[in-house]
Amino acid sequence: MHPTPSRTPGLIRAGAVLGWLALSIQLYLVLYGRWSLDASLMGGLISYFSFFTVLSNTLVAVVLTCAVTPRASRGRTFFLLPSVSSGIAVSIVLVSLTYSLLLRHLWSPQGWQWVADELLHDIMPLLFLGYWWTCVPKGTLRLKHVGLWTLYPLVYFAYSLLRGQVLGLYPYPFIDVDTLGYPRVFLNAVGILLAFVGIALVVVRLDRWQGRRRADRG
Repeated sequence: MHPTPSRTPGLIRAGAVLGWLALSIQLYLVLYGRWSLDASLMGGLISYFSFFTVLSNTLVAVVLTCAVTPRASRGRTFFLLPSVSSGIAVSIVLVSLTYSLLLRHLWSPQGWQWVADELLHDIMPLLFLGYWWTCVPKGTLRLKHVGLWTLYPLVYFAYSLLRGQVLGLYPYPFIDVDTLGYPRVFLNAVGILLAFVGIALVVVRLDRWQGRRRADRG
């Protein structure tokens, strides 16, 4: 099924702008912090894109941008595929839940960091869920898509471990091998992966249910 154009382009455009704004604020804060310490800005950029939150929010912003971009392209067609947009929806929900349950209590961001934090972990996930529910064509998802979607967090986890082994830097405390050791880190990773699969199964279920409803309505 080919992606259908949205009936609410203004709201989606606002969501895309908000997504890129949140990412820009966070990037500025990271680079400014590195500059203040006279540290490598390139290192800051690499660190910025080493967070699952940033990667997933970037994908969200790309999808929303594609949804309001009329010019046809292979990239636009790919990101607007229901299977791709739905996989990104699963990822951004995982970002929000993981942050709320495991990370939020570890710090108290202030000022612009608080703004970026709220946008990336709370507001954008809700906005993208709303987009997925109302604008993404339903009834095409299958269980095989769950397996394909899990490649994203698995590759990310492997990259994080490799980067941590080389640099001694881990993006999240629950995968910090130096502090927790490999057995605990892998146990944490399995728990998060199971949560990802659980969210994915809910998304597939909702997709089928909404697809049947729309088919019944003709």
